[in-house]
Amino acid sequence: MPITPATAMHGSLNGTTEAILLELVDEDGTTIGTAEKLSAHQPPGQLHRAFSVFLFDERGRLLLQQRALGKYHSPGVWSNTCCGHPYPSESPFAAAARRTYEELGVSPALLGEAGTVRYNHPDPASGLVEQEFNHLFVGLVQAPLRLDPAEVAATAFVTPAELAERHAKDTFSSWFMTVLDAARPAVRELTGPSAGW
Repeated sequence: MPITPATAMHGSLNGTTEAILLELVDEDGTTIGTAEKLSAHQPPGQLHRAFSVFLFDERGRLLLQQRALGKYHSPGVWSNTCCGHPYPSESPFAAAARRTYEELGVSPALLGEAGTVRYNHPDPASGLVEQEFNHLFVGLVQAPLRLDPAEVAATAFVTPAELAERHAKDTFSSWFMTVLDAARPAVRELTGPSAGW
């Protein structure tokens, strides 16, 4: 059940709808409360839990995602394979696996933790702020993609050289290089030295 627009609601067991809540955290990543999704992203932003996934094919190429044009935040830009926010009390690992399946129609293989990174990235286009404590994951994709067009406009597998070329000419999410750089040690371990990451 993909739910990403900031104004989206989801049903509860008693048939009512409730706003999507994010977990607010302190600088150590300890949960300190919740906030509605859009309000957490409005300036100056509230520090909240997030995740970023980097999936690779058997040749060590990174799967990039172009975010759908209808998304409220950073529409149409290129970014890592999948990213999002766990529901309150949902583990980041479970959220990463869930959203990867919802957006791309695949369950990642060998999905493993790749550390955390904390950042504050304003998005000039939307005026929103990514103030996040981000849990990083790396893994493999070994099945054909089945994209949800409400979430994903396009995908591409890239080598490091192809990424550098694409990054120079296309628009990427404000957080992309921060999360990629933080995940690089785990990426290198997963893909091996020949992949060049």
